[in-house]
Amino acid sequence: MLGGPAAAAGSAIALYNKPSADYAAKVQATVALLKAAAFEHPGKVVQATSLGVEDMIVTDLIARHQLPIAIGTLETGMLNPETAALIGTIETHYADAGLHVEVYRPKNEAVIEFVGQHGEKAMYESIDLRKACCGIRKLEPLARMLADRTAWITGLRREQSNNRGGMLDREVDDAGRAKFNPMIEWTWGDVWHYVAVNHVPYNPLHDQFMPSIGCAPCTRAIAVGEDFRAGRWWWEDEKAKECGLHVHK
Repeated sequence: MLGGPAAAAGSAIALYNKPSADYAAKVQATVALLKAAAFEHPGKVVQATSLGVEDMIVTDLIARHQLPIAIGTLETGMLNPETAALIGTIETHYADAGLHVEVYRPKNEAVIEFVGQHGEKAMYESIDLRKACCGIRKLEPLARMLADRTAWITGLRREQSNNRGGMLDREVDDAGRAKFNPMIEWTWGDVWHYVAVNHVPYNPLHDQFMPSIGCAPCTRAIAVGEDFRAGRWWWEDEKAKECGLHVHK
């Protein structure tokens, strides 16, 4: 049975639940695109979930409409406990839909070698070292997730950052795979309205002013007026704030 606890006072739901005028049309378009992805790539499409609130909505729609789309995530070894716990939450919450989360972890020997050479705080030393860390913990595991797939699905939204403003709902990645971004048009208010109406489980760190959540060392809360990704790699230049998962080379 789909559902969950009601919103607590002071939660992200209470703060941000403000649907746009065309909210219903956006939900309908998102479902249509997910159905198209499943139809066009039978048995070869995966949702690559970051376990952020947008991706939790995509997962909810996949479960709610019983779509034959696999669910995969990257357990980088540096996630907050609240984030990692969502893997089990998904499988429990959507047990009736039979959802299983494929978990991809970095290669242990690569992590040991990197940390041994550069230390556990290498990401703060330079952009190159931070991106190298992302490469080991995210890009290589993602490559394994997508190895036998012809398409993947994200929870990206244009509103998230300037770097994502030009993204489309359908794209082709650098390997020639179809990439679907079904929530590209959603606003932050739309996101939390859907969560509220459908009781979607989400990361409690969102209630602590973290709209974008990655690895623990690279995520902090944002202040009023800062953009959505200001809490990611906050010590770097704005133009560098991508890990490489969604950057065309």
